[in-house]
Amino acid sequence: MSALGPAMKTGSGVRAVIFDLDGTLIDSMPMVLQAFAHALAPFRPDLDIDGIFQRLGGPPERTFLELTGDAVKAAEAMRRLDSFGFENGALVQPFGGMRTWLESLRARGFKLAIWTGRDRHTTQAIFSAHQLGEFFSVVVCGDDLPTHKPHPAGLVEILTRLDVRPEEALYAGDADADVLGGAEAGVRTVLISHGRKAEASVVALAWCNVDTPAEAYARIESEISPVKE
Repeated sequence: MSALGPAMKTGSGVRAVIFDLDGTLIDSMPMVLQAFAHALAPFRPDLDIDGIFQRLGGPPERTFLELTGDAVKAAEAMRRLDSFGFENGALVQPFGGMRTWLESLRARGFKLAIWTGRDRHTTQAIFSAHQLGEFFSVVVCGDDLPTHKPHPAGLVEILTRLDVRPEEALYAGDADADVLGGAEAGVRTVLISHGRKAEASVVALAWCNVDTPAEAYARIESEISPVKE
């Protein structure tokens, strides 16, 4: 028995469900994209929303440096991002049905965790605002490790701390980096596309590809029908 308690046995052998945060559990992506567009407007006006979305993942400081090629511009973009988030943070809301489903998973004994590229400070702020922290026994944020998505180290860390094997976990995320990291770690990953057309090579690595978080929740639920010991 794990130190974290007895594991739920399911017909598929799933013991843990791991989630990305933005665009998977909370409907923050529109605000995140607006914030990045605002931050980069003086420096990369050529980037549209889709172009920004494709580049999300890991600390924004790194993203801004890569996109501007200049440390001073990257620092100013970061200041603009923080300002936008401070003024509009209240707009972030959980996706419908998410909390009820998490309560059901927890009640049935599944181990729950978060692997997010978001920094720990703002992750904790979202958790506090929506009382989400109680659901997750492990949370790995973008600034917790020296590596970032799609590097699988964060996901491997979660598996280790949950004491589950890769084949005993499912992961859901909405970015290509989530699928790439999940595949590298050997974890079946649901890609939530939000209507965008992902690269065929990425879709091929996903366990399944759905359009909305609600569809992802339903697909995972269909895989984890519990069986009694």
